[in-house]
Order: sequence, then structure tokens, then C-alpha cells
Amino acid sequence: MNGIPVLSAEGNGIAQAWENALLTLYRSGCDIKTQYDKPDDRPSKDATMVVTVRNPLAEPMIHRDFPGGFEELEEYVMEVCEGIKDHLVRDPNDPADTRWEYTYHQRLFGYQVPTLPPIDQIELLCRQLAETPYTRRAQAITWKVWEDQSCYDPACLQSVWCRIIEEDGKPALSMNVRFRSNDAYKAAFMNMFALVRLQSLIARRIAELAGREIHLGRYCHFADSFHIYGSNLDEFEKRFLGAVEKRTFAERTMRYEDVREMMESARPAILEKAKKMGRKSED
Repeated sequence: MNGIPVLSAEGNGIAQAWENALLTLYRSGCDIKTQYDKPDDRPSKDATMVVTVRNPLAEPMIHRDFPGGFEELEEYVMEVCEGIKDHLVRDPNDPADTRWEYTYHQRLFGYQVPTLPPIDQIELLCRQLAETPYTRRAQAITWKVWEDQSCYDPACLQSVWCRIIEEDGKPALSMNVRFRSNDAYKAAFMNMFALVRLQSLIARRIAELAGREIHLGRYCHFADSFHIYGSNLDEFEKRFLGAVEKRTFAERTMRYEDVREMMESARPAILEKAKKMGRKSED
């Protein structure tokens, strides 16, 4: 193939799909440098990747080798789905404001356009699908061309697209997400987990509006650049590939239901942490 490889992977659940995507990328991705490399870093593994999760809520949902902890995972879900860190987004009209460029929640639930009030794109998407389940127009975007072309840290997630079809006589919500850039090893699992939670949130809201149950269909995760940074390859090979060689899939994963209570019990502390981050930013 000429150019960047286009690869695909799938799995019944999130953990399986993420693992298969990483293995496919490592074996078949191209070697390429990035603007973040240090002189001695290895080239990154990179590809355009399509990851399909056939049943987003299938257990086991959690991969034991994602680089993070359960509290961090719950914190990220709350950041994406509940906006607990939206107050950390900088004022684009204040050059001295050095807070974050964006949060995904703020871009999806409160998209700001000059001269207009914030736009809740997810609510609009839900209303479109409640009225016309088969519409092709139900999407939400994050990119702000007037800001993101030149800002230091532009959004990686670009869009969320949803559609409903009947499966075995039941309405099922399928969701596509597109990333321009996605750190396959350090970020993609948490991205997928949180965005599947967003898919569930969207399904519940459509059900409220339409007055009928909406099931989850497949989840498709598309990344223009799905990569393992060269600086992380040694760790990936020792930790992730080592686990694949030495442990069974059951030993490499775990059920979300088995840790759900522990993750949810961390929510008050996570909220307090987010508040303190806000106070620190204001100092």
C-alpha cells in the first residue's frame, strides 16, 4: 500500500477490541517520527485505524493493562459525560488565560460560536433521532476552525455520529466517533470506555424523548492517526506484549460489574478534586 496503512480490528467488547487494535497496529503499522520526539526516541507505530466494538456493554469491559487506575477511569468518564472540568477551559478572548483549550464535554454539550449562545449538540442529536431514527444528520463536532488551526493543543476527538436501526425488532443506537489523532496505548482505551458511556447516555435520552426503549448497537472508533509513540514502545513491548504472551485473555481483563461499586464510590472525591483544580487555576 502507498502511504499510511489503513487497518481494522474488532472485538465483542471494549477490552477485546482495544487489545486487537493495538496488536494489529504493532504488527502492521508504519514507522514514523512525530514533532514531539526526543533525539533518541524510536519512531512511532502509526496507522489509520477502524475499531469496531460489536457489543459495547459486553463483559469483560476493562483491560487490566490499560495505563491507568479505576479512579482515573471514572474521573475521565465524568469529565467527558458530566463536564466536571468544563470550568478549566480558558477564555479565548483573554491571551493571559493559560487554562485548557477545551474539554470534550464542553465542545459537545456547550459548543461556543462567536455571537451565539452555547449549543448543546448532544441534546439536538437526541431530538433528531427521537423524531427521525434513520436520519444521517445526527452528529456533534468539536473542531473550531477559527481557533484550532493555530492553538497549542487542538481537540483530538473530531465528531460523534449516531443512527438507529431495528435489530431483531428492537431499536439499536449505533455510534461512530472520529479522532484526528489518538494515542493508541496511553489514551484509546479510556477514550473508548468513556465514549461508550456517552453512547449509553444518548440512548437513555432518546428513550425519554421517544417513549420507547433504545438498545445499544455497535460502536465504531475511527482514528486518522492511531499511534504508539516511540518513547512508549519499550514499555508497551515489555508490559502489554509480555502480558499477551504469558496470560490468558481472561487473566488480562476484568468485568466492569466487579469494580463498578468501587469506581462509583470514588465520585465524591473526584468531584472535590475537580473543584480544587478550579480554585488552583484561579489563583
